[in-house]
Amino acid sequence: MSNNNSNISHANNKSKTTDFEEKKETIRNCILGESPFAYTLSLISGKYKMSVLYTLFRFEIVRYNELKRYLDGISFKSLTNTLRELERDELITRKEFPQIPPKVEYKLSKKGESLIPILEAMCEWGKNNGSKKC
Repeated sequence: MSNNNSNISHANNKSKTTDFEEKKETIRNCILGESPFAYTLSLISGKYKMSVLYTLFRFEIVRYNELKRYLDGISFKSLTNTLRELERDELITRKEFPQIPPKVEYKLSKKGESLIPILEAMCEWGKNNGSKKC
């Protein structure tokens, strides 16, 4: 009887080792930096990107100084850099009006709008697990 238990134990250990080796091989073959997850994070990571995207979602078309007021505490340089990055990644559109003083409006692009369900899910998660503001 103990020989039978030994065989079962050996089979379980072999199965665990095989599972571990399979997972290890999967990790080796998966380069996280090139994954869709990493791509999405690269678009929305940054101190203010998600806040800018969500502000444009809430208010639709927003001028530069309005954005600055909505995002209390952001510097002009940080806002400008964030907007440039979001525009470069085609998440927002920038419309410049040829007038004095200059007038520039920002809004979400179609690609940017497609991120809103993700941002709303994050907001919902925050409501359920901490902050009640959103």
